[in-house]
Amino acid sequence: MGILDSIVGWIAEQVMNILDLITGSVLGALGCDMSVFIRYFPAAETMYEIFVAIAIGFILLNLVWQLFKNYGAGIGLSAEDPGKLLLRSVLFILLAYYSDQIMALILTIAGTPYSWIVDASLPPIEFASFASVLTVIVGALASGSVSLIVLILTIIVAWNYIKLLFEAAERYIMVGVLIYTAPMAFETGASESTSNIFSAWGRMLGGQLFLLVMNAWCLRLFVSMVGGFIANPLSL
Repeated sequence: MGILDSIVGWIAEQVMNILDLITGSVLGALGCDMSVFIRYFPAAETMYEIFVAIAIGFILLNLVWQLFKNYGAGIGLSAEDPGKLLLRSVLFILLAYYSDQIMALILTIAGTPYSWIVDASLPPIEFASFASVLTVIVGALASGSVSLIVLILTIIVAWNYIKLLFEAAERYIMVGVLIYTAPMAFETGASESTSNIFSAWGRMLGGQLFLLVMNAWCLRLFVSMVGGFIANPLSL
């Protein structure tokens, strides 16, 4: 069993080394800064300008159409109040045109608690040490192929942590999509008939930013848990 123990022990160590590598790269990239999103999806920045033009065009088209419907009110056409319509159209044209600055401000506000969580000092930890600690504990509690049990436990821990990382990465991509399609969302707010879409987009953006911060919090809790376990394995 010595050769088998050496093989599975080596595999467990490599699993934790890969997890350590993924942790450093993913946590360093995620956040409320869209520079990483643009690096991997460069077309989003180009299409953003297109979305701004389309949004302003649709707002102006809706303004003309609603004014036309006001002239046809005598034949049964219902339309929005011209004064409110003009005010809403001007407001949302400005919001669509300056949406990049508005989104940058929102990301700055949401990025503050995210930075606090990510930059919080934690006990020093090396994920590669986790397998060796498990070997000591399992060796004291079990007999036979200890390394095989260590490998199974290591893979379980690594898989759950990687799932948290993938969830955080998915959340980051969702935030990027909402940010770079913001002009189209502002366009829906210019009309009363589509204002519910704008409200739903606002709730979605707020929810995704909140969950992004919560993902970072969960990842930091997971890291601190593993760090505390490695520092004091007998606490198990």
